[in-house]
Amino acid sequence: MNQRFDAVVIGAGQAGPPLAERLGKSGRKVAVIERKLVGGTCVNTGCIPTKAMVASAYVAQMGRRASDYGVLVQSEVRVDMQRVWERTQGISGQSRSSVQKWLDGMQNVSLLRGQAVFESPRSVRLGDALIEADEFFINVGGRAIVPDFPGIDTVPYLTNTSILALRELPRHLVIIGGSYIGLEFGQMFRRFGSEVTIVERGDRLLPREDPEVSAAVVDILRKEGIAFHLSAECIEVHGKEDDVRVVARCADPRLEVHGTHVLLAVGRRPNTDDLGLQNAGVATDERGYITVDDQCRTNMKGIWALGDCNGKGAFTHTSYNDFEIVAANVLDGEPRRISDRINAYALYIDPPLARIGLTEQEARKQGRKIEVGVRPMTRVGRAVERGETLGFMKVIVDADTQQLLGAAILGVNGDEVIHSLLDVMYAKAPYRTVTHAMHIHPTVAELLPTVLQDLHHAS
Repeated sequence: MNQRFDAVVIGAGQAGPPLAERLGKSGRKVAVIERKLVGGTCVNTGCIPTKAMVASAYVAQMGRRASDYGVLVQSEVRVDMQRVWERTQGISGQSRSSVQKWLDGMQNVSLLRGQAVFESPRSVRLGDALIEADEFFINVGGRAIVPDFPGIDTVPYLTNTSILALRELPRHLVIIGGSYIGLEFGQMFRRFGSEVTIVERGDRLLPREDPEVSAAVVDILRKEGIAFHLSAECIEVHGKEDDVRVVARCADPRLEVHGTHVLLAVGRRPNTDDLGLQNAGVATDERGYITVDDQCRTNMKGIWALGDCNGKGAFTHTSYNDFEIVAANVLDGEPRRISDRINAYALYIDPPLARIGLTEQEARKQGRKIEVGVRPMTRVGRAVERGETLGFMKVIVDADTQQLLGAAILGVNGDEVIHSLLDVMYAKAPYRTVTHAMHIHPTVAELLPTVLQDLHHAS
């Protein structure tokens, strides 16, 4: 059975549904093909469920600190993982239902279920049906990498997806990988009550960040009782359920960590290996990411790739921005580009780390003359009032143009506060736009002008 559409969107993640809606409203007959759950990673296994769990972990930690605020808790704080799971699944499920209802109500849009495989640049096979269209928009996302560590095939392991299904607390969680996903789960489960050990192949955590930022994050997590082992090369895994060993043969000295559960957090890969892209002539790089230009076009006319699968971003917000770029170019005649966006993301430990633009290291490598402003959160009134004074603010300015180059805020509400700087960067306005603005007191954001009024030349 053949079906003909004007446009086909493969994947109902963050970019797919809004693009389908815009295409449908333009008068196109549109098919959205989804093989599993609508909403993609963010709704089902990423942002929404994990941040719901982060919220539970935060409440547990604040319960332990209650006496600091003059609040008496009459018993020891304990976490019921079954109830954490129920709350998390309820929030995630509600979001997924909302996406489903949205898709169901779209004009000129049909939701089809199953695995799409390209048979040509203008057709995909969906079960017994051949789906034909002039335009294809690929939004298939990514998944956790499972490295070929010796022993990995014989040891039960967790990924960022399967760990969400836990309804009992691991006694000792060993996390392989000390980057963003590993650190978020590490702090979360430590606050739930697990012993946590993080094993990292590199010589420091978060190598994309400036060294003092990475060091501050490690210090925060160590003080909560998380153990770290760096430079852990030649990793092997051994054991069985509830009794696992992570061995780093090339570490000096040789490392062996015993735990009850192991979480793999060593990166992600795109879901492009079963799409039949070779049949459509769509080019990919050596890691499987679909090659796109500055407006998400592939090498084949009429085929675009959006979201995690194109290698241009690994976040919900970059995926959604891909949708905006494609819609602007295809439907609005507006030449928006990937290269126009400013690097922006957050690490959702507590306190969060928010990052925009360049790091100090990156600015130096570009040969820029820079000025830097830093302020510890201990000198931010709102943070002191809340009793949450860990971390600091750091802002980097181009000394010649007076424009903001980047910032890192490791501190309470930093993930919200940093947008005050991000919007000024997009406007290409001088940093004094921030210093001349009147901000509300008492807030964290009100100290941004103070940081910028205390800039110093960085040698």
